[in-house]
Amino acid sequence: MSYATARLPREKVFRDPVHNYIYVQHQVILDLINSREFQRLRRIKQLGTASLIFHGAEHSRFTHSLGVYEVTRRICDNFQRNYPTKTPGDGGWDDNERLTALCAALLHDIGHGPYSHTFEHIFHTDHEAITAEILTSPKTEVNQILRRVSPTFPQEVASVIQKTYPNPQVVQMISSQIDADRMDYLLRDAYFTGTEYGTFDLTRILRVMRPYKDGIAFAMNGMHAVEDYIVSRFQMYQQVYFHPVSRSMEVVLDHLLGRANELYQAGESDESFIPHLLLPFFNHEFDLEDYLNLDDGVLTTYFTHWRQSPDKILADLAHRFLDRKPLKSAIFDEHTQQQLPHLRDMIRSVGFNTEYYTATDNSYDLPYDDAYDPKVTHPLTQIELQEPDGSLHELSTVSDLVNAIRGKFTGDQRFFFPKEMLNPGNDAPEIFQPVFDEFGGYIQNDQLIDQNKSD
Repeated sequence: MSYATARLPREKVFRDPVHNYIYVQHQVILDLINSREFQRLRRIKQLGTASLIFHGAEHSRFTHSLGVYEVTRRICDNFQRNYPTKTPGDGGWDDNERLTALCAALLHDIGHGPYSHTFEHIFHTDHEAITAEILTSPKTEVNQILRRVSPTFPQEVASVIQKTYPNPQVVQMISSQIDADRMDYLLRDAYFTGTEYGTFDLTRILRVMRPYKDGIAFAMNGMHAVEDYIVSRFQMYQQVYFHPVSRSMEVVLDHLLGRANELYQAGESDESFIPHLLLPFFNHEFDLEDYLNLDDGVLTTYFTHWRQSPDKILADLAHRFLDRKPLKSAIFDEHTQQQLPHLRDMIRSVGFNTEYYTATDNSYDLPYDDAYDPKVTHPLTQIELQEPDGSLHELSTVSDLVNAIRGKFTGDQRFFFPKEMLNPGNDAPEIFQPVFDEFGGYIQNDQLIDQNKSD
């Protein structure tokens, strides 16, 4: 028996709060789970700073990756049982693709770094490119395991994640508008954040999935289950992924790492506070081993150390992040945007460095933005509904509900600033009180007021 076909004498199970049991039947899958690179995902939170808002959201990318594997395994079982290929090119499922799909599902997030989206923004890393490197580098345990299947197998698995694999059925299992990745993280994030509206009928969706020659479609009689999934995704983005306090803590984290980098680049870092495991990233000369040495715990250890930094800004930002002291924020639009320079001047006048204590962001451009919109220039994929005769209809053309919310995530633009500007506290110098009073006059119901209109 070859390594590729080797089955465990008795299947391994992982208890899981979302899927109940996760079943592992292949030796290669168990070996990958036990690899150094995959075990590192235990130490990286799935939702980053959102765990500071939804206190139950302590789950890791390890648990999510296992979940994506399990959903993919169930899809493969359904396809093999109900839609096996009979002749080449008939659009059925070839179960010889199973191991490739399962490995890609399990490993799709292995390249994520600590607080990944913020980390990527600061240090210009790319978790998808690093995922491919982990899979294909001879130095990793993951690569050594995959090469035991065949010399070309690591690149085959990487090509699924890179969306260049020749079989679109396999690619769409892992990356499409309804894929194993999204289905697991929506259910898992809903479970751990306690947001019931993020749930949907996974069992029904898997039941109505079917392969065809150009990818994966859904039976027309399953449209309502697909609608439910789209609405649940809409709600999760609005209420969890775009949460303003989570975005605020990401700003604090961004500025904290940015300040440490600036001090190092300027040669102003106190020797005892230099974050040696981050230096390859400060110097833009990191390799894969440097990257794999990082996880959330490493960064948190540095943040704890930086509380005692002689640099007051670094110490204060570390305190704000570790002790959950978010910046306040207010929504602005094209009319009130012109007031931002004056607001920054007021913030600067009471002693805050506006480079580190103010920011703007637009939730339309956040990395989580994932609206279903098949009419954008480069849609991820369309959701195709299949009639009994095999004809296909894009979801929004037959669903009034989906058409109504297609591409319409209601994002906002926010200006972030120190909460002391609205609540200065009793120890604030009295001389600054007129500034605080004026600043507060610009904000009502968490929105900037157009002072020209009010005049």
